[in-house]
Amino acid sequence: MLTFEQKQAIIDSFPELTKKEISLKRLNYHFMDSLYEKTIVVEKLHPNGNGFVFVGDLLRYEEEANDKGLVNIRDYDEQQLREIIEDAIQYLSEEVEEQEPIEEIWQNREGAQLMLAFEQRSWNVYHGENLEEAFGTHDAAKEYLLEEGFRKKK
Repeated sequence: MLTFEQKQAIIDSFPELTKKEISLKRLNYHFMDSLYEKTIVVEKLHPNGNGFVFVGDLLRYEEEANDKGLVNIRDYDEQQLREIIEDAIQYLSEEVEEQEPIEEIWQNREGAQLMLAFEQRSWNVYHGENLEEAFGTHDAAKEYLLEEGFRKKK
């Protein structure tokens, strides 16, 4: 396993990323040229070696990524770390083909409604106009909504 300092040196070698310190001595690395609202490529890199890289819904990482499109890089070696960062930057640099918007209304037993919308590679859950959660896949968003007691309105 690479140390925090080794991971930091590898990530710092990507000139397109901007380092930002956050709480608990952790670091985020932003890709400011992202075509999307999402700019964080490396998230919460911790001195204990833990950290995450955003890969969205890239199929190559679907087994490793959580429902927010993040992959834990704690046990990554140098080659794996470089590859996943390169993939993340490319992912945030590519334009998504325009398609018809997909929107679904979900409702719970009390009548509260949420909207699930596919927008620029993300499945976003909205309460009114407020973004509640974002997911890399439709299945992850559905699972979240079902766990929260919502059902798709017909």
